[in-house]
Amino acid sequence: MGSDVGAGYGKLKRGGGAIGLTLASTTSMIGSGWLFGAFHVARLAGPWSILSWVIGACIILLIALCFAELATMFPRSGALVHMSHASHGVGLGRVWGWLLFLAYVPIPAVEAEAIVTYANNYLPIFLQPDSGGLLNATGFAVAVVLLGIFALLNLLAVRWLLNLNSVVTIWKVFVPLAAVVALLASTLHPSNLTAAPESYSLTGILTALPTAGVVFSFLGFRTAIDLAGETHKPERYMPIAVIGSIGLAALVYIALQVAFLLVLSPSDIAGGWSSLDFAGSTGPFAGLAVGLGMTWLAAIIYVDAYVSPAGTGWLMMTGGTRVLMANGERRAGPAWLARINRFGVPWTTVIVMWAVGCLFFLPFPAWQQMVGYISAVTVLTYGLGPLVLICLRRQAPNAARPFKVRASNVVAPLAFIASNWIILWTGYTTNLFLFSLIGGGFVVYAIYYHMVARLPADQFGWGQIWWLLPWFGGMLGLSKLSAFGGGMGVLPFVWGLVAVAVWSLIIIAAAFASALPPQQSQRVIADVLAGSLSESSSDKQ
Repeated sequence: MGSDVGAGYGKLKRGGGAIGLTLASTTSMIGSGWLFGAFHVARLAGPWSILSWVIGACIILLIALCFAELATMFPRSGALVHMSHASHGVGLGRVWGWLLFLAYVPIPAVEAEAIVTYANNYLPIFLQPDSGGLLNATGFAVAVVLLGIFALLNLLAVRWLLNLNSVVTIWKVFVPLAAVVALLASTLHPSNLTAAPESYSLTGILTALPTAGVVFSFLGFRTAIDLAGETHKPERYMPIAVIGSIGLAALVYIALQVAFLLVLSPSDIAGGWSSLDFAGSTGPFAGLAVGLGMTWLAAIIYVDAYVSPAGTGWLMMTGGTRVLMANGERRAGPAWLARINRFGVPWTTVIVMWAVGCLFFLPFPAWQQMVGYISAVTVLTYGLGPLVLICLRRQAPNAARPFKVRASNVVAPLAFIASNWIILWTGYTTNLFLFSLIGGGFVVYAIYYHMVARLPADQFGWGQIWWLLPWFGGMLGLSKLSAFGGGMGVLPFVWGLVAVAVWSLIIIAAAFASALPPQQSQRVIADVLAGSLSESSSDKQ
């Protein structure tokens, strides 16, 4: 960003170090997931819920390795938007940039919902009675205000925000681990690990990944990537922050699940794991603590029910504002999205994130409802990362890669396949909403581009993005045939996995064949690294 951009634009301030970035991603991962995840996963997978967290962490790590390499190639805030321009030009960059926005914008909202849901345990005025956690009018209003507080925090300079976050993260890691120790020290029921085997299955283990909050809980690793332009040594700090934060979060979540399984009273699961329900189920760990007479622990958890979701909410809003800023920089959106205030913060995107986030309370007025959508749309955006990595290895083989994934020709395809598996396990009903939203938005954008703005058709990038249609359409079709979340159930479980894997390899080949020529790709990379806002050669194809 240069001085030619005009008043109100400028350079982001570089105030983030390795510890700050690692804690930023960790904060984004240890949010409302720890408050609700263990309960919902146990209902689907019983004692095998531990395996759900292990599988989820491994899948996210595969994806994160791809992004760790890409982030060091594009050490700028909003890197997820910039890297797609380099592989497939402005067409994919615009699509991905707005897909990322659809993935980021509901996360602060769902964290606000988590705070309100937990608060309803001791102040029952926020949820509709016997509704499964649906917000009422009061709850909706309070959630909107909480979202506004997240926005105000994001108007701080990034250095202040990360310093505040570092303090919050220490609390957020300490409280769950303290809860684990306290609960395990109070009582143990090892028989729970073999109880009611008929009420869980392999399908439940995998379904829990997108629908019960497992994948959702790990999505925050990308925060460090979004802040790549605000650190002094991204080539050194990015891999540490991304990989280290996933490992730390995985240890916390697995410990929480073990404690939850062992501390439950056998009578709570007498009717099977799927029927698990107890006083305080909208706040499972606080409910356990109260049931065991540990009111002091319940009080701490109730405090953390504000701190943990709030920390994740404001950090994920930070990431979303940087994605929107990158959209403005790359002309995928209005230029005013790139305006920053005197603290080096893109203030216009903060307002957009708050306003659109409030709208997401309407179709998803409960925590678990919004979690399924967030998991599906986010892994969809994550799936593009491995594709970009595969293409850039050929297009720009000599580009600087301070961190390089070993065996990328194996890791990247596996990461893409795993992303599509998660979409399959999300279920047809949620996927139908997701792909309908994406399809509708794309049609509106195409009509505006060609018929309203009358921009040059050859700059839209159809030749580089045509494979998105068979990818999305194929996944929706396979989801319809599967037995997950409203599907027809005609595609057996194993054959469903095989079909998605084969389809993923076909899409990889199509994306690879549609990438920009190497010279154009290399010019885009140079343009991004130089921080230029002028249209690159890929924009003029």
